[in-house]
Amino acid sequence: MTQNIHAIERPIRIVLGLAMLAGGTFLGLSNPLWFVLAAVGLVPLVTGVMGICPAYSLLGFSTLKEEA
Repeated sequence: MTQNIHAIERPIRIVLGLAMLAGGTFLGLSNPLWFVLAAVGLVPLVTGVMGICPAYSLLGFSTLKEEA
């Protein structure tokens, strides 16, 4: 798979994912919302680190600029 996430978007996704994981951690493991935040927070974190968004690939979308 080729990367389809712009260099500016990647750190935003990483920070958002880490913030959601941290927010879930502060809720505590006994709260069911923790699992939801952790699961949803992993998506932007992993896509930001890898630079590949499967949803973008399915839709044929890319935020990378084409080089001339």
